Amino acid sequence: MHEGPGKYLIAFTAMIGTLMEVVDTSVANVSLPHMQGTFSAGVDEVTWVLTAYLVANAIILPITGWLGNYFGRKRFYITCLALFTAASLGSGAAPTLWFLILMRVVQGFAGGAMVPMSQAIMLESFPKEEHGKAMALFGVGVVFGPIIGPTLGGYITDTMTWRWVFYINLPVGILGILMAMFIITDPPYMHRPEGRVDGLSFLFIAMGLGSLEIMLNRGQRYDWFHSNFIILFAMIAGLGLALFVWRSLTADTPLVDLRLFGNKEFASGTFLMFLLGFGLYGSFTMLPLFAQQLMGYTATWAGLVLSPGGVASLVAMAFVGALVGKIDTRLLVLIGAIFNIAALFLLHLLNLQVDFFFLALSRVLQGFGLGFLFVPITVAAFVRLTPQQTGQGTGLFNLLRNEGGSVGIAIAATVLGRRAQFHQHNLVEHLTPYTLQLQQRLTGIGHYLVSVGGYDPATSSRAGEAIIYGMLRRQAAAMAYIDVFWMLMLAFVVFLPFIFLLSGSQGHTVPEEVT
Repeated sequence: MHEGPGKYLIAFTAMIGTLMEVVDTSVANVSLPHMQGTFSAGVDEVTWVLTAYLVANAIILPITGWLGNYFGRKRFYITCLALFTAASLGSGAAPTLWFLILMRVVQGFAGGAMVPMSQAIMLESFPKEEHGKAMALFGVGVVFGPIIGPTLGGYITDTMTWRWVFYINLPVGILGILMAMFIITDPPYMHRPEGRVDGLSFLFIAMGLGSLEIMLNRGQRYDWFHSNFIILFAMIAGLGLALFVWRSLTADTPLVDLRLFGNKEFASGTFLMFLLGFGLYGSFTMLPLFAQQLMGYTATWAGLVLSPGGVASLVAMAFVGALVGKIDTRLLVLIGAIFNIAALFLLHLLNLQVDFFFLALSRVLQGFGLGFLFVPITVAAFVRLTPQQTGQGTGLFNLLRNEGGSVGIAIAATVLGRRAQFHQHNLVEHLTPYTLQLQQRLTGIGHYLVSVGGYDPATSSRAGEAIIYGMLRRQAAAMAYIDVFWMLMLAFVVFLPFIFLLSGSQGHTVPEEVT
């Protein structure tokens, strides 16, 4: 623990790695079409740029605590920053798609390890009564990253080239390395694990979590369990995770200490963070898609829809960080859940005439509520863990948040695709040659195309039918987005009962230093 301004300097240094990693999770999304053109690649090929990063992230997260103890947290953190920065340079200069994917794997491993290490460093640098402030600072990176990522990626892609999406990491990474070398120190109780490295645990983690991420990211594209590809990876994921749990509970020196889930507060907090990731990342993905696909927004403007919510999150986290420990944690979390439910209920009123203000308002409500969720849940989850358990705990905590996000995005994409087909089928039933309104609309469009567009009657008739069908598809898609937001709102309704499993206050139940 550090007194005075030193702890804030440490927090800023640790937050650099978190912000870089979380931004890079989403910053490349809007650049995929440009990468596709550069490498003359198909959609299935270019999306591996995202999938490879997420797979590597998932594999490294749970074992970060062990790796930090084995190599020394400072040395490992600096190594990860250096690898991430070098891989960013390689990604930007990639001559082929497969080289880019390889660099994204390196980024995923290095970046995935930086987030839990950053959180552990912050928790150890602040006394327990100031953990709310520490997690508010940590939340700036975790929460603001997915918001600024699409906006930043869209702006850079629109004004420069997609390669600069990766090059912008270079000065930030170099700054982080230099600051970490002089500012971060290992805690005195950290020691290298004894015994042999449990290679089987790592093998089972790679099998289980890697296959699970591939299944979630590719499921909708391959029609889920109608595809042998998805079935194969689902089986490997189930087998790998089952063997990982068995090995972690029976090995003398497991890579991951799953006994942490025996702590009620930690188990409740990580489960709530899974649900939060489900609802949060699902809505982060769907709202910009709605703006781009149906409202005609550019990538930059679609990203700007999220930006007011990021500002609201920062305001709320600064406010809540000072309240944690003074007000019942469950009350703060309940307020945050209600704000998120209200924001997603507002999106139930979506239509194709909504303006930028309406979309941004929903994000402001959700962003403000997020500040009431992230900080108190994180503090409550770690309140009874010893300092030696913090490294392992942060790895598992961030893993559950990421996996919640992956599940949320996968289910939201599936609901969107299938409900769009459902609504289109229902709407088509009302478009028959005997529908008076349809005939009147086709006649009006036909007269306009003939008189203004110079079409001949036969061409104007076909064009009118195409216009009506396009309008129908847009309406069906809008109705599907409404269904998605309803589903995400229900995730926060399910969230409510589990709030009361958290500890109501953050007392000093664990000594500050354990030797």
